[in-house]
Amino acid sequence: MNIRYLHTMVRVKDLDKTMAFFKLLGLEETRRIDNDKGRFTLVFMAPPGQPECPVELTHNWDGDEGLPSDSRHFGHLAYRVGNIYEMCQKLMDAGVTINRPPRDGHMAFVRSPDNVSIELLQEGDHLPPAEPWANMENTGHW
Repeated sequence: MNIRYLHTMVRVKDLDKTMAFFKLLGLEETRRIDNDKGRFTLVFMAPPGQPECPVELTHNWDGDEGLPSDSRHFGHLAYRVGNIYEMCQKLMDAGVTINRPPRDGHMAFVRSPDNVSIELLQEGDHLPPAEPWANMENTGHW
């Protein structure tokens, strides 16, 4: 079963100031997604020549009252997997709670024993909906 690191996500209150900070560290913007429907912007920044090692800055346009609380900044680690259903089954068989099941055949969330949120994303196209995932409810939060 293959797995590939994707990014670490952090929530930011002031996108411009945060980007300026990461630019001081030497990171550069590699990708940007503005989502009008969800009212958020994702900016991926990485060291020069290392686009595979980004930090994802998530900025909610309507603010985030939880910021700047330390507990709200860190979002999740993200990994791409070869088969999201197989990975989730393997984790579930080992006693891991699937907090956000891969109902869409694309994305799931779990938590580490230390409560770190982990996003799993299907490599390539979404897999067709399949049970038990298609109708599984969320458990807790991620």
